[in-house]
Amino acid sequence: MKALFIGGTGTISTAISKKLLQEGHELWLINRGSRNDELPEGAHIVLADINDESYVAAQLEGQTFDVVADFIAFVPAQLERDYRLFRGKTKQFIYISSASAYQKPFSDYRITEGTPLANPYWEYSRNKIAGEDYLMKLYREEGFPVTIVRPSHTYCERSVPVGLQGKKGSYQVIKRMLEGKPVLIHGDGSSLWTMTDSRDFAKAFVGLMGNIHAIGEAVQITSDETLTWNQIYQALARALGVTLRPYYVTSSFLAAVDYYDAGDGLLGDKTHSVVFDNSKLKRLVPGFTATIRFDQGVKDAVDYVLSHPECQIEDPEFDAWCDRVIEVQEEAIRRMKG
Repeated sequence: MKALFIGGTGTISTAISKKLLQEGHELWLINRGSRNDELPEGAHIVLADINDESYVAAQLEGQTFDVVADFIAFVPAQLERDYRLFRGKTKQFIYISSASAYQKPFSDYRITEGTPLANPYWEYSRNKIAGEDYLMKLYREEGFPVTIVRPSHTYCERSVPVGLQGKKGSYQVIKRMLEGKPVLIHGDGSSLWTMTDSRDFAKAFVGLMGNIHAIGEAVQITSDETLTWNQIYQALARALGVTLRPYYVTSSFLAAVDYYDAGDGLLGDKTHSVVFDNSKLKRLVPGFTATIRFDQGVKDAVDYVLSHPECQIEDPEFDAWCDRVIEVQEEAIRRMKG
């Protein structure tokens, strides 16, 4: 199989790229080269900004692909660009959408591909929905061979997944835990969530590539494991060898005082309990099962981050914000008690 990835070295796509190369497929990557050293040898690298459409078109002149996948398209205009570049040049175009596109609030916490798409809280999700609408219109009217993939919270070893973090990633949350400081958890920590290891995601994704039954379909890829946020943070604390000190704050308050727009992701995604039904994925990719439990995957991520200084990016602004949120809530409690 000959595949081209736009991106290919991110949280989700790195594991897919590695798996394809290990299986002997021909892989082309269009990206700016910041992480290519992490890939196994053998990928064809097109060093380019995908937004430089004429340059990319020139670099790919005469090439056709079995699969083209865009991991970094966030708005419909980027998909319009992809359509101009790859119309008639690929047998399958895979768009990485998002499970956050499913309607909020839910009418049923059990999520299937048939769950309506509507998210009034988060522009990111609305843009993903618009992208899906654009591509499905092309499929219906022109036969453009699209497959839509909807990940939920997928993580890799380079970054430990948490519910709330600052602009610079999740390391500051780890640092707070190692220092014995309280960690903010939205709500009371009892809502349900699913974490998916990128290595499991890669197995499912590769099974959809070149799959004639996936054309014209939307497919969610997640683990079948459902956790509460309390369990998620407890697993992280155990991986770090520390005692968790949770500090609970309502999602609405966190969103109202948020300084970097992550509040939209809380109200538009993480606040809501979700349980994913992956029956459709398993019909399309017989034998697929996510096998990496979160407590195992997060231990791998913790070990990697703590052994790689380049992943230990401190965020004093976020740290101070957490302390301030706790201070304000504690002061409100004291005042209410009189």
